[in-house]
Amino acid sequence: MKGEKDFGFVEWFRPGEYERTEQILPELQASGARYLRTHLSWAEYLAEGGPEWFDWLLPQLGERFELLPCIHYTPPSISRNGKTSGAPKRLQDYADFVDHVLTRYGRHFREVELWNEPNNLLDWDWRQDQDFQLFCEMVGAAAYWAQKRGWKAVLGGPSPFDPYWVDLMGQRGLLDVVSAVGFHGFPGTWDSEEGSWGGWELHIGELREIVDRYNRNAEIWITETGYSTWRNDEVEQARRFIEALDVPAERMYWYSWRDVPHDVAVQEGHWFDARHYHLGAVDNMGNAKLLARLLQDGGVGRVREVTNIPAPARIGRAAPILITGGSGFIGSNLADSYLADGHDVIILDNISRPGVDQNLHWLTERHKDRVHPFLADIRDMHAIQPALRDAKAIFHLAAQTAVTTSLEQPFDDFEVNARGTLNILEGVRRAGRNAPVIFASTNKVYGALGDLEMIELEDRYVPVSKSVHRHGISEARPLEFCTPYGCSKGVADQYVLDYAKTFGVQSAVLRMSCVYGPRQFGTEDQGWVAHFLIRALAGEEITIFGDGKQVRDVLHVHDAVSAYRGAAENIGRVSGKAFNLGGGPANAVSLQMVLHEIGSITGQEPQVRREPWRPGDQHYFVSDTRLLQKELRWQSEITWREGIRDLAQWLYDTRGFELNDKKKKRMSA
Repeated sequence: MKGEKDFGFVEWFRPGEYERTEQILPELQASGARYLRTHLSWAEYLAEGGPEWFDWLLPQLGERFELLPCIHYTPPSISRNGKTSGAPKRLQDYADFVDHVLTRYGRHFREVELWNEPNNLLDWDWRQDQDFQLFCEMVGAAAYWAQKRGWKAVLGGPSPFDPYWVDLMGQRGLLDVVSAVGFHGFPGTWDSEEGSWGGWELHIGELREIVDRYNRNAEIWITETGYSTWRNDEVEQARRFIEALDVPAERMYWYSWRDVPHDVAVQEGHWFDARHYHLGAVDNMGNAKLLARLLQDGGVGRVREVTNIPAPARIGRAAPILITGGSGFIGSNLADSYLADGHDVIILDNISRPGVDQNLHWLTERHKDRVHPFLADIRDMHAIQPALRDAKAIFHLAAQTAVTTSLEQPFDDFEVNARGTLNILEGVRRAGRNAPVIFASTNKVYGALGDLEMIELEDRYVPVSKSVHRHGISEARPLEFCTPYGCSKGVADQYVLDYAKTFGVQSAVLRMSCVYGPRQFGTEDQGWVAHFLIRALAGEEITIFGDGKQVRDVLHVHDAVSAYRGAAENIGRVSGKAFNLGGGPANAVSLQMVLHEIGSITGQEPQVRREPWRPGDQHYFVSDTRLLQKELRWQSEITWREGIRDLAQWLYDTRGFELNDKKKKRMSA
């Protein structure tokens, strides 16, 4: 988007974090940030290895960004209180250090920030300087000399904002010798600001009025603002970013790019407050949150586009259908089905999965104001409660869906799948509406099925058991959770069934096999049929884990939607029950069979690379859907070959793949 204001990030790099720094800098560049604020600790510089660290760090930062070093923290050996927050015994020492920094590193930046949060006891011990006379003398001398040498001096922002303190700085003459005044504010994050925060317009207006009194040429810079996602409200973080960017200040630095590593202590102490550890746009493992992903995908314009999605207008005035994960693959198809029949639908989604915002856009384009986006995370019970309160039927599809992710991040997997489901159930129970809840479970609750004896054929495995071969795996199969993903989904599965028995919540479970079809943005970890097609159409290599003979029953999303709707419409008959949902024996295919079919569609055999089996991979799973057929009179209608061609056609139509005459004939074959 043209005309967007430049922005920056705040990122503290600790001595010795060479590897972490090298990981972060390319990510920051990809975000489109122009500015970077970091600290240059006087105390760390004079410690062992300090000069070598900053000799390496500052050139790295300065060549990529317009750098703002914040020079603070007195070496304890020369501090009046023996801590980094104390004034130096000789105030001139600070100006001398700033002079040294300008000489040694000044070619890497044009502005320098003098101290950080001087009204915060952890940064400046004002108990020994209650009138800030020492501070003004120390910083004033450094600012004067920096300006004299050709650098712009920035006064560190107070936190919390204190207009009386800023005015005192003006009275003492400090504002006369700075080019910008910093402002810190974290609306919605810190308890300490709740009572005093009056909004950006009020506080920036106050600051502007005071600064103009003493130095009309000085700019206002938001040198630190941010929002903690400790409640997993990543959408709100993105909204707060846009709000801060739109504030009438000359610069905005967002704190921070990455979460503080969990083994690092913050000023107040290690894990003193969990909010400190969730302020980044990227988590401490390097996984992009929504803000980082949107910035990297399309810059500020993309963030603005997503955060401008309006809140639902009908909540409290109607009884719509609610679909959690409604921007996802199955959710968007289910929503489209209900919307096409004239229903209003609330789409509760945190749009964390790449591509799902495209599905939301598609729905709103097709169905206009009957689509009600509700951007929130199911882990945040307080945030989702209003959506649950008004729903006449709830389809709970939001989930962490990849086994591999669960192996790497089992806590996050549990929080989303298990706790998130419990939040939904409790929200429904508290609302008192007794709306039906249909839960999307998985065949992984049956475990790896290692006890099933298999016969290995040329292109597939088949079970020795004639009954399993004829009908598939039934709901009578004992549950055997395997992998963190299987455990978290299994726990959720059982909670949904128990809430029907214990609390009378009308709820049912559909244990899905492999669903595929239009609007699926498949990955290597989840949505393998679409992933195979996308890779093949792009001429890219496909990774197969195992020998490719593993068998799954695949189900077109059209048939899955029919089953979900049937379960909700017949909740009195199916409440408290679990059903297998898949293509059944008629649509049982091996990975090799699907690859061969894809080759017949594209005209060339896909390129394949083989990797070892993954934990929890099943050699064979085919759903026995007879119970679902009996209770709902449901039947899958689309054969697997028809379905794959339908998906391929959608990919041709929407993803820009070329479709020549030969491929057109194969598609209609």
